[in-house]
Amino acid sequence: MSASDSPDALFLELQSALAGRYSLDRELGRGGMGVVFLAHDVDLDRLVAIKLLPPAVASCAETRDRFLREARMAARLSHPHIIPIHAVEQVGAFVFYVMGYIDGETLTQRVATRGPLTAGEGARVLREVSWALSYAHAQGIVHRDIKPDNILLDRESGHAVVADFGIAAAMGSTADVACGTPEFMSPEQALDRPVDARSDLYALGATAFFAFTGRLPFSGNSATEIIARHVADAAPLLSQAVMTVPRPLAQLVDRCLAKEPAQRPQSAQQVADALSSALEKRRELPAVLRAFVKRDGRMDGAGTMLTLFGALVGGVGISSVTSDLVGIGVMLGVAAAAPVVFSLSAARRLLSQGYRHGDLAPAFQAELETLREERTVSPRRAMRAVEWTLGRLVRIGTSTTLVLTPFAVAGFVNRALDMVAPLTMGVGAVTLLLTVCWLIALQTLRDVDVTFWRALWTGRAGRAAFAAARRLWRAAPAPAAMTHRATELSLGLAAEQLYESLPRAVRDELSDVPTVLELLQTSAEALRRRLAQVRETLQAAGASGEQDTSVLEDEEQRLVVRLRESVAALETLRLNLLRLHAGAISVESVTTNIVRAHDAAADVRRLSEAQQEVEDIFGAVTAAESPVYASGPEWA
Repeated sequence: MSASDSPDALFLELQSALAGRYSLDRELGRGGMGVVFLAHDVDLDRLVAIKLLPPAVASCAETRDRFLREARMAARLSHPHIIPIHAVEQVGAFVFYVMGYIDGETLTQRVATRGPLTAGEGARVLREVSWALSYAHAQGIVHRDIKPDNILLDRESGHAVVADFGIAAAMGSTADVACGTPEFMSPEQALDRPVDARSDLYALGATAFFAFTGRLPFSGNSATEIIARHVADAAPLLSQAVMTVPRPLAQLVDRCLAKEPAQRPQSAQQVADALSSALEKRRELPAVLRAFVKRDGRMDGAGTMLTLFGALVGGVGISSVTSDLVGIGVMLGVAAAAPVVFSLSAARRLLSQGYRHGDLAPAFQAELETLREERTVSPRRAMRAVEWTLGRLVRIGTSTTLVLTPFAVAGFVNRALDMVAPLTMGVGAVTLLLTVCWLIALQTLRDVDVTFWRALWTGRAGRAAFAAARRLWRAAPAPAAMTHRATELSLGLAAEQLYESLPRAVRDELSDVPTVLELLQTSAEALRRRLAQVRETLQAAGASGEQDTSVLEDEEQRLVVRLRESVAALETLRLNLLRLHAGAISVESVTTNIVRAHDAAADVRRLSEAQQEVEDIFGAVTAAESPVYASGPEWA
């Protein structure tokens, strides 16, 4: 403690009592159940945190004994995401325990200084807290005061550590309303009913809501009012409070905030597993694909600019020697050839490193999700108004230019209209300038460039570039990392590679293989997307507890069966191509299998198209519009 600080009497008295064992540095914080000091452990020469039961409270023998008993119980916990308790002691009138010191900030401080957590960061923090709770619950201990102030984020590693198990109680005991924090208290704890692990999960849901939104799920003018709202009012849906949190993650938080413990996840491990599944879907992409979506797949680099500049200079030079028509033809020819050469070159680089066209869709999707998260850190409300205004001006300018253009052309014949051409060019120039400004403003909000390049590379143009590059350069590709690929994509690419390595005569006989592979792969992807939607709806229905889910459960089972059939057809086709390479089967056997696979994929395609027609006629039920989502509570 610096000389300028004025220590209070409690600090001085405690330091006198602990002199020679602990050297107090400063007070870290205080609450209803204790005061925390930063101190040096003299014997072990390390920083520790000392939580002291206030002497006024410690004077009550029952409270003191309970504090010591539960602190000793918490001292049994040994987990990387739980602050360790080194000692539990009573020295004279002082009752305290000594715990590890975490150099960092609380989750409350993190949200206050840098705003709400992104989906990825929040899921990681919540998973680590869930791991800690799962371990403590397995030891028979309920925390009973999970809140942002009791979650510490290590400054160096960023890991979350749960603090203050000192007021925990044996699982199944009756909660004291005085224990806990009203803003994060479960309804059963507020009503003085027995608590178990699910009470901590309610508090974890309230903590998650705060972490993702920066505000509390319930607020009021007094602790009594807040507690009453926890008991009586339905919790606000996270999916409606913030749009940047993926739907499955938002639904998990909504389930944790269910009033009835039976409607919440039944264990902290279930929550951790769900969060792990969400994080796994956002697994890291290979560096090659990240570089492609950020830089290598875009014609906005220095090479492109130099090429276009060279075409302009060359065209002007040629026109001065020959004619303007030849110069313009050269410029247009170079401008038209440059994108073709660039796309072939970019596709060739990816192919040579073991990647295929199918890898680009998940890569661009992951980049879009990352950029959306980054934009949530610093929202630009003013920019939205600017973008809206510029967009309207661009539409007006474009419409005006289109209306004036016929009169400008007529001005070359009718001299009475000869002033329309300069006016049209002026309006067009201003519109062009406004369009550039509008795109810049739009880019700050909606990732225009990533969306544009994704549409280009994942569509027909990108597929054609990869097909042409594969025919022009038939060098054997290097093996690529497959961790980012879905099962159907990995199988489809492996089968495609096997097909391409067959002799030309055999490939001619099996010319339907590429079409069938693409059909099977897209069918499996469509089934997987639909299955994810059904499972999300089932999860929300389970949280509400009011929906008949039998129809959804039947559809889920049918989708699972069809997805397995589609993947199995891909697997069979791949194995048959392997056997064909080994000379174990004939081309005719593979042809028979291709026909069966094509029929199975066509069946799935017809069902998907029929479902799409139904949605087009009656309207697709979105998560926000669905009665299930309204009543109850995709990573690539």
